[in-house]
Amino acid sequence: MRLLMLLLVLPSLLRAEGERAGNFEYYVMALSWSPNWCATQGVGRDSPQCATDAGFGWVLHGLWPQYDTGWPSYCHTPQRDPSRAQTSAMADIMGDAGAAWYQWKKHGRCAGLTAQDYFATARRAFDSITRPPVFQKLDRTVKLPAIVVEQAFLQDNPALTPDMITVTCAEGRIQEARICLSKSLAPRPCGRDVMRDCRMTDALLAPVR
Repeated sequence: MRLLMLLLVLPSLLRAEGERAGNFEYYVMALSWSPNWCATQGVGRDSPQCATDAGFGWVLHGLWPQYDTGWPSYCHTPQRDPSRAQTSAMADIMGDAGAAWYQWKKHGRCAGLTAQDYFATARRAFDSITRPPVFQKLDRTVKLPAIVVEQAFLQDNPALTPDMITVTCAEGRIQEARICLSKSLAPRPCGRDVMRDCRMTDALLAPVR
């Protein structure tokens, strides 16, 4: 009976909501492969990042405060929400302003920073990691082992080790590269609950348009 109760409450323990802002251990930076997201979700949403010739490859899905186990979300913070200009200014790396607003609402408030400082931190994190240029050059859809994506990031970012990055898949496609960073944005090992390495050997990667 005790085991059953633990299994029932475990998801809520891992994913807290309404926690105090600034109470976290490290960041997970999620980089989404935009062409794959657009093919499965973005077209239906008429997202600007999916427009013809938008040219997005890896985009910043989010910078997520993380506990050693689990993560906070929708935190209580005294900080003001970002202005429309502040969210629009993130569209060049996040795809569109709506994505920036959603990430602030769910994750950014938990960082304990002002909206301006959180977005500045997210941009520094994004700029601190080299996105392998080989993928940006794709001119056709390919299928490849997911481990190849991880290896490309490791090769182009010598400070990263395999326990600091995980590549995820969804619907048979490469979904994200998730990289763990300290509060000062130095690469660090991920918690075990973050590591969700995709084992696919034929994951689809759509080309940049």
